[in-house]
Amino acid sequence: MIRAGILITGTEVLSGAVSDRNGPWLARRLEQAGVEVAQIAIVGDRPEDMAAVLEPMAGLDLLITSGGLGPTADDLTVAAIAGWLDLELVLDGDLEAQIARIVSALRARRGIEGQAMDAGNRKQATIPAGATVIAPVGTAPGLVIRPDGPVRRPICVVLPGPPRELQPMWDSALATEPIQELLAAVEDRELQTMRLYGLPESQLAHTLREAQRAGIELERLQVTTCQHRGELEITTRVPAAERAAYAAFERFMEDAHPDQLFSRDGSTVEEQVARLLGDGGRTIALAESCTGGMLAARLTDLPGSSSYLKGGIVAYSNEVKTAQAGVPAELIERHGAVSEEVARALAEGVRSRLDSDLGVGVTGIAGPGGGSPEKPVGLVWLAIAGPAEETSTARSVRLPGGRAEVRERAVTVAMHMVRRALLTAGA
Repeated sequence: MIRAGILITGTEVLSGAVSDRNGPWLARRLEQAGVEVAQIAIVGDRPEDMAAVLEPMAGLDLLITSGGLGPTADDLTVAAIAGWLDLELVLDGDLEAQIARIVSALRARRGIEGQAMDAGNRKQATIPAGATVIAPVGTAPGLVIRPDGPVRRPICVVLPGPPRELQPMWDSALATEPIQELLAAVEDRELQTMRLYGLPESQLAHTLREAQRAGIELERLQVTTCQHRGELEITTRVPAAERAAYAAFERFMEDAHPDQLFSRDGSTVEEQVARLLGDGGRTIALAESCTGGMLAARLTDLPGSSSYLKGGIVAYSNEVKTAQAGVPAELIERHGAVSEEVARALAEGVRSRLDSDLGVGVTGIAGPGGGSPEKPVGLVWLAIAGPAEETSTARSVRLPGGRAEVRERAVTVAMHMVRRALLTAGA
């Protein structure tokens, strides 16, 4: 088993001013390559803190760092890695010239003095001896460093912090000789994912125990479970010799939870909704109150969504519910904005006004205020309006968590309602 660590550097990430997008992205790519991620660490821009985090990673096979490659004094990653690997820092003249060409346009456009820019170029072109250079997407090059000392150290891949630079440089890093040699030793494994909806974690834990009692040797599979956006995800790293064991596990899960297991191939609910809409040549329109456009965002994250998503209305105020989505004002006055009647009217109104096959209405109380004993925080009403009675439905849910979690889970509920409506219509 090849094991890796990910080190995210930057005080701005450590403080929460900037969210870490690179750690999860890299972890997923490593999993796809058959590499086990042992840990992800975030550390600020202090040499002693970086050294303290690096040392526990000495026994890993691979270390990937993100950030700290810029031209300023607090960009310390290269120096910290070189010191840890006991490698001399040397100026790469060709790399310095390459960086100078990249930044020449910046110098002219921003009026930056040449002397200051030249110093930054030299800093970014000063690299550990023997390192393989990954061509920069911005101004910072990446590095692949194979340790050559008597003390065990991992191969290090040093990448910039901005995701728009890191992500395209990752493929170049994979193609380098040290990484290719490392990946050649990866055991043949398949990454399999099942997704369930409407099942408590405690019930899933019980099902896994039942699977073991039924003779399915889960210990021979690397099975991990997690809850995400109100769904349960089962990820399994299946060795080539254990594919029959995984097939038995998959059949057991299908038999145990036929209604809750909605994805056996790892596809997400929004991907399934998109496929069902596209394959059926159907369109959808959205009227969102408490989710504030998050449902539309989930759908438009997918390429090609313009072929099936007609549009959406963020009907936050009662006035907009009436003027834009066509909800009668007396309906709101009689039942309240968070009600089955208003959710249905939102769905029917947006379907009619945007001339779509399906309409979705969402209205609720995300909190932290605005709740009452009759309508507490976390109450959400959702409705689907379709061309036939079997594709028109409404339901309420009481969702746990803070404002962000309530909104995110409400979107998941809506997605699964749309999926079921589309499956029913296609039956």
